[in-house]
Amino acid sequence: MFKAVVFAYSEVGYRCLEVLLDSGVQVPLVFTHRDAVSEQQWFGSVAQLARERGVATVTTEDPHDERWACEVEALAPQYLLCFYYRSMLSPRLLRAARWAALNMHGSLLPRYRGRAPVNWAILHGERETGATLHHMVDKPDAGAIIAQTRVAIGIDDTALEVSLAVARAAARMLEECLPTLARGAPSGRPMDLSQGSYFGGRTPADGRIDWRSPARSIHDLIRAVAPPFPGAFSELGPTRVVFEGSRWVAQAARHRDCAPCLYVEAERLFLDCRDGTRLLLPSVRLGGQRLDASAFLARHGRAPLALDPPLTQGHMNEKAAHSRG
Repeated sequence: MFKAVVFAYSEVGYRCLEVLLDSGVQVPLVFTHRDAVSEQQWFGSVAQLARERGVATVTTEDPHDERWACEVEALAPQYLLCFYYRSMLSPRLLRAARWAALNMHGSLLPRYRGRAPVNWAILHGERETGATLHHMVDKPDAGAIIAQTRVAIGIDDTALEVSLAVARAAARMLEECLPTLARGAPSGRPMDLSQGSYFGGRTPADGRIDWRSPARSIHDLIRAVAPPFPGAFSELGPTRVVFEGSRWVAQAARHRDCAPCLYVEAERLFLDCRDGTRLLLPSVRLGGQRLDASAFLARHGRAPLALDPPLTQGHMNEKAAHSRG
C-alpha cells in the first residue's frame, strides 16, 4: 500500500485510523492529543487504538519540536494524514511527506473552514454538511479538494448525532480513496475560498441564549451545543438553566405574556419564546439537577416559570467571525 504518518483525534480520527490499519496501510507513527479532563470523551481513543495495534504513539502538544520533526523526516512517509488533529502542522512537517499531506475536514469545504464545523453548521440551520479530503497548505482548510461526501442534518439532530454521522461518512470516503492514494499523489480541484467562510473555536460561554432571538435560532443553538458539548444556558435568578435538547414542533406559544418561560402541558415540557413559537424540551438542568416533564411538574407545578435572562450580546459570539474567504 503506502506509508503514512498520522495526526489524529476525536471520532473522525479514530475511524479513519482504523480504516488505514485495517486496509494494510503502513502507519509507523501516530500523533494525537491527551484527553482533557474538562471535556466529555464521547469519541473513540486514537491513542488506545494505535497502541492496541502496535503503532508508536506520541501525545506531545508540540509536534513541531525538533525531535519529532526529525523523526517524521527520517521515516520518509509517502503521506502525512491529518484527521481532526487540533494543531496546524508546520511547513516543515508538510514537506516531510514525499507524495502529499492530506487533511480530513468535517464540512463541505470551502464552507465552514476552521474549528467546530459541525457545531457551526447546525447553529446556522444548515440541512446538510459532510466531510472533505483535501491537500494541506500553509493556510488552514484551503488546499485542493480530493473528495467530498454529504451528510444530511435533520431538523432535530444534535451536534453529537451529526458528528458521528460525519465520522462514519469520512471513514467510508477514505476507504474508497485508498486505491487512488496508493497510486501516488492525488490531484484535486482548487478550493474557491470566496465561496466559503472561516469560523473560530467555541467556548462554553458561547452557549448563552439571547432571548431576543427567534425560536428557530434558539432551537438551533440548543442542539448545536447539546451534551456532551457544554450546552445552551440561561439564568433563573442565581440558578443556571441548561437546555439538554430541543424538538421543533412548529406550535404557537401558550404564554406569550411571560415568555421566555418553561411549563408542562399534556405531560410534556415546553419552552415559549418571545417570537410566539414554542419548543418541546426533553429535559433541562436547573442548578445541576436534571428535570424531565414529570420532575419539573413536581418541583414547579403547572404555572409557567418565567426565565430571567441578562440582556447580553447575541447567542453566537462570533469572536472569529465568519470573514469571507
